[in-house]
Amino acid sequence: MSTAVAAASRFSLPQRFVELLPGVALLLTIGYSGKLIEQSINAYGKTNHLAFPNIEYVLWAIVIGLIVANTVGVPKIFKAGIATYEFFLKLGIVLLGVRFLVGDVLKLGGISLVAVALELALSIVLMTWLGRTFKLSPKLTSLLAVGSSICGVSAIIAAKGAINAKDEDASFAIAAILALGAIGLFTYPLIGQFVGFTDHAYGLWAGLSIDNTAEAVAAGNLWSEQAGKIAVLAKTTRNSTIGFVVLGYAIYWAARGEARTVDNKLAFLWAKFPKFVLGFLAVSLLATFGAFSKEQTADIANLSRWAFLLTFAGVGLSTDFRAMRKQGLYPFIVGAVGEVGIAILTLGIVIAIQPWLPN
Repeated sequence: MSTAVAAASRFSLPQRFVELLPGVALLLTIGYSGKLIEQSINAYGKTNHLAFPNIEYVLWAIVIGLIVANTVGVPKIFKAGIATYEFFLKLGIVLLGVRFLVGDVLKLGGISLVAVALELALSIVLMTWLGRTFKLSPKLTSLLAVGSSICGVSAIIAAKGAINAKDEDASFAIAAILALGAIGLFTYPLIGQFVGFTDHAYGLWAGLSIDNTAEAVAAGNLWSEQAGKIAVLAKTTRNSTIGFVVLGYAIYWAARGEARTVDNKLAFLWAKFPKFVLGFLAVSLLATFGAFSKEQTADIANLSRWAFLLTFAGVGLSTDFRAMRKQGLYPFIVGAVGEVGIAILTLGIVIAIQPWLPN
């Protein structure tokens, strides 16, 4: 028996690598294609003295992925590798910490932290009210509330196990969040331009109101590099509350006899806490204390861009509108109305506090 286990462990790693390789190669191909398109358009514009808008590789990578996923589709052989885009997202955020000194992290400011707290409370209240109004199942309503208030798919998955929700409820909630996140990528920059946001204000708005971390980071980078940095800060702040919010819902449903009682609350919080946030802070601290040379800082920052290259390709490839359409209408109605409501509320919050935000 021990020989069989040893043999299995010996071959599992190479086998897993082979399984992931096609999808990761597709992510890299699409992501790099987006970069080449951006560079080609910019070079053509300069050569012919034409003023083209600078459309970042972020959007091109997502658009190519969306076209592939919703036309020819993604064969099964690629799916395991494509799913790694969330790993590359977290890796990219951790490495991005090299560009944030502790002083930069603190620049998010107390007023922005108040805005994050308001977003959490308003999102939960609004989604709960909408779910009850449209008579969705109570646990589907809880999943939509958790997903919209914190970090989209990751929060829904974390909450599903904690409150013993059905698989179909999680599927409905995830489909609604993903569809609306993809739409937000194309509308947020236009709204930000119309309102006249600064880089800081737009990044804060994207980080506050877009659910999935990948879409929030992409939307911020579509605006500017500085807006992308602020979006990362605001979004990771929201993400760090996941343990507390999911714990609250777990206790709520356990009190009604519909979920397992949480015996060790500290262990529960640690299990749900997104560890990549700690990695981001650790790299930021190292950069603050001068652990990296100027060249090393540039190299690590460049690695984070490569990680995001694969991330944004994965966002497009993982968004299959045909599959989402099969999930039903009501979750999308509730999700759409709720997301628009959250976007408007957070837009109002950021407009109100913009005079006190750094330029």
